[in-house]
Amino acid sequence: MIRYHALGQLPPKKHIQFRQPSGELYTEQLFSTHGFSGPMSTMYHINQPTEVTGWEDLGKVKPEYLDDEALRHRHFKTARMQPRGNFLSGRIPLMGNGDCTWLQALIAEPMKPKCFYKNAEADEILFFHDGEGVLESMYGDVEIRPGDYIVVPRGTIYRVELKSYPSRMIAIESFGPVSTPKRYRNQYGQMMEHAPFTERDFRPPHELKTYDVREEHEVIVASRGRHTLYKYPFHPFDIVGWDGYVYPVAFSIHDFQPITGQIHMPPPIHQTFIGNGFVICSFCPRILDFHPEAIKIPYNHSNVDSDEVLYYCNDKFGSRKGIEEGSITLHPLGIPHGPQPGAVEASMPHTETKELAVMLDTYRPLKMTAQSLEIEDPDYWKSWQTR
Repeated sequence: MIRYHALGQLPPKKHIQFRQPSGELYTEQLFSTHGFSGPMSTMYHINQPTEVTGWEDLGKVKPEYLDDEALRHRHFKTARMQPRGNFLSGRIPLMGNGDCTWLQALIAEPMKPKCFYKNAEADEILFFHDGEGVLESMYGDVEIRPGDYIVVPRGTIYRVELKSYPSRMIAIESFGPVSTPKRYRNQYGQMMEHAPFTERDFRPPHELKTYDVREEHEVIVASRGRHTLYKYPFHPFDIVGWDGYVYPVAFSIHDFQPITGQIHMPPPIHQTFIGNGFVICSFCPRILDFHPEAIKIPYNHSNVDSDEVLYYCNDKFGSRKGIEEGSITLHPLGIPHGPQPGAVEASMPHTETKELAVMLDTYRPLKMTAQSLEIEDPDYWKSWQTR
């Protein structure tokens, strides 16, 4: 996923004079991670990125988690949510831990003009269930298609413009870097032939739009569990060129190439992204197991050291009943889960599945918010009862 990319005008070397047509120097900015030892990008501004005309504390936005609750399987119905806010203000935290936060949005409206967002403490994985439009960023535009994941590195100034509303979006905040699983890459970082995707499937910014505008613009910065509004006397997309390894990138769930086998394959074959303390998997339409006596849906299993969250993009999940498009199930560590009664026999005649789902597996328990309880189906645990 991480590879060199460049857009716009660049001087022949870093850290040398690079002048505007007026004769003034462009302002060079190094965007570094892990100090100076991780992926980096270098960008060139018309203005000084340090110049602001003011700032305002917008208050606390850190999710408030409930105390640990009794252990049980859970089902949340996002179809009960009402459209609200923009791609930022419409986010509702449902669950999280020290490694990541799951926020759900049914976006009702665009963000106001001349306003942007920067998450300074977390990388973001945005999944657009049915949204279509563009993610505008300081690195350039990234097209949004239904079914897209977009990984936005922390510190990126951006906004989302969609073609229609309401639109469903998941925002997973990662408090560590996000990458593809290491086992898919060789020692040079190139995707290997057995990987379920190739570099061609990842879409970097395709167009850099430079704005030489001296008007007040606002950037909402998320950091330390708060939002701070920064006011700039110029458009924050004043970059004339950049290059490096840090930038937002899109990947469509529809471009995931499922791995299939003679008998049922375990969930790690669906891994798409990995972060500190969690993985994200994509369950996609595929040919089912082809052994003549194969059981074609997941066997019962115990998550003894991870919580499993599934977001269903449709209602065609063979091992689950009672779920609907937009459902979220949480199967926590410590108790087994698997197909509901009758699901195994019902799967036998099928040769393919049309399921489409996003899964988050965490290695630390997830805590719920009060907002998640408002859309919970309290009887989900009964769906395994045989009488």
